[in-house]
Amino acid sequence: MRLITTSLTLGALLLSTLAMASAELPGEGIKVQPLQSSLPEEAFQSLLVSKLMERLGYDVQPAQEVDYNVAYASVAQGDGTFLAFNWIPLQNNKYEQAGGDKVFFRQGTYVAGAAQGYLIDKKTATQYGITNLGQLKDPKLAALFDGDGDGKADLVGCNPGWGCEEAINHHLDEFGLTPTVTHKQGNYAALVADTLARYQSGKPVLYYTWTPYWLSSELVPGRDVVWLEVPANAKDVAKTRLPNGKNYGFAVNTMHIVANKAFTDANPAAAKLFAIVKLPLNDINIQNGLMNKGQNKPADVERHADAWLKGHEALVNGWLAEARTAAQ
Repeated sequence: MRLITTSLTLGALLLSTLAMASAELPGEGIKVQPLQSSLPEEAFQSLLVSKLMERLGYDVQPAQEVDYNVAYASVAQGDGTFLAFNWIPLQNNKYEQAGGDKVFFRQGTYVAGAAQGYLIDKKTATQYGITNLGQLKDPKLAALFDGDGDGKADLVGCNPGWGCEEAINHHLDEFGLTPTVTHKQGNYAALVADTLARYQSGKPVLYYTWTPYWLSSELVPGRDVVWLEVPANAKDVAKTRLPNGKNYGFAVNTMHIVANKAFTDANPAAAKLFAIVKLPLNDINIQNGLMNKGQNKPADVERHADAWLKGHEALVNGWLAEARTAAQ
């Protein structure tokens, strides 16, 4: 009788232990495939989510690097589990074209306050009174930013497939700037490096950028460069006017985690995590700045992510607790 009682007690303890482990690690044994873009600067926010998923027990694979269109299609089909860089409204078309809310889970805001637009060096802006992109219809002003000798302004723009290239081309057409401004596309990092070198040599610069991105910590808006407004008769003026009355041609964006809906339906812990995790935009700027200073290897980005998680331990533990509760 004592042997039976002891066996029952051990069995109960084992079941209790297993239940506790299951509650602590609701994702145990479930494979997760993150996707990230080809922009190295977006690896940090993706890796943070992956590391949080690992703490819930998920078997998180190394992130696969793909372009934006492939990322949305892959998550929609279930080949990828999540991506952490859904920009609203910039990538609304990509989201909808891949299936929208029928195939994607998207709740909460991961990053808020992402601005974008056109900038020129402050020296040239002050000397020639340039405050608006539309002024570059003047061939003489446009020629100030000519780097290849064709007499047209060279606007460092956006890689094909990113989404922002469509907005830039739309602006150049709408504002009648195509005769005087060339949208320079290619490897954005290389183009920006050339832009920085031109600025440092005292030459005028004209470029598109966004936040969070390290460039604005090197060429600081208001100190080194200035934002250009867009013509007041822009068709989208009501959508892009900022609270301060300025209009830089782009609405302030938010970034969201987008996941495969079938996955989140089956994994409420992951769904809750995706919905509540938040990352301050300035923290991305700081990390991206470290990358620009040479800390850009995968091991560096992993160290940055670990440091962020350790520095926000109470917040992180709260997110994980909510996620675990959602799984019960």
